[in-house]
Amino acid sequence: MPPENDPESGPETGPESGTDATANPAQGADVYTRLRAAILTLDLLPGERLSERALEGMLGASRTPIREAVLRLETEGLIQRKGRVMRVTSLELAEILEAFEYREHIEAAVAQLACQHATKADITRLQKILDAGRQGADAAAWFEIGSDFHILLAELSRNRFLVRAVTDILTRIERARWIMCSLPSARDEAHDEHSQILRLIELNRPEQAAEALKEHGRGLRDILAESLSQRSRAGLRARGVDIIDRA
Repeated sequence: MPPENDPESGPETGPESGTDATANPAQGADVYTRLRAAILTLDLLPGERLSERALEGMLGASRTPIREAVLRLETEGLIQRKGRVMRVTSLELAEILEAFEYREHIEAAVAQLACQHATKADITRLQKILDAGRQGADAAAWFEIGSDFHILLAELSRNRFLVRAVTDILTRIERARWIMCSLPSARDEAHDEHSQILRLIELNRPEQAAEALKEHGRGLRDILAESLSQRSRAGLRARGVDIIDRA
C-alpha cells in the first residue's frame, strides 16, 4: 500500500512527477541555512505550526531540500513533530537554564585547552572579529559575532568534541538570546567581557579565563531569565512566542 500523503503538504513529488527528482546540494544547504536563521531570529515564532507547502512558498524551494532541512533542524531541537503536525519548538525556560549549567563546564574545559594551544595570531584574529561588532554593526551582525566568538574560541581548544558541544549549546539558547540582543548596553558589556577572556588566554591564565567565561555566561543567563520572567512573558506571548515553564 503506498504511503498516505500529508494533506497540508500536497501530493508527493519524485522522479515520476519530474518536479523534484534530484536534490541540488547547494540549494539544500541554502534552504537549511535560511530556515534555521528564520527560527533563530524569531521570524518563525516558537510554537508556530509549519507545513511543507508553506515552507515551499516562503523559501522558494522544492520539497526535497525542505524535508532535508527539517530533518536537520529536528536533530538540533529547533523543529518538533507530533504525528503529522510540525511546529517550531517552543521555548522552554528549564531547558535554557540547564543549557547554561552545561555551558559552564564545557567552556571551562575550552579555556583550559585554549591556553595551551592558542597562538598570538589566533588571539589577534578573534579580537578583530570582536572589534568589528563595535563599528556600526546592527543587532543581527552583533548577535552573529557573539555566537561566532564562542565557537571560534572553542576551536582554539583543538578539540572537535568541545566545538560540537559549544555549537549545540548556542543553538539551544540562541532564540532566547535574540530577545535581548538589541540592548546597546549588552553589546558593550559583552565586548568588554569577551576581550578580557582573550587577554587571560593570551597570558596563559587558564583558571582565571575559565572563571571569566563562567561569569560571562552567568550574567547572560540572568538577563535572559529576567527577559523570560513571568512579568515579561505576557508581552512575549502576546507576540505569539510560546514559552513553557517547567520545574
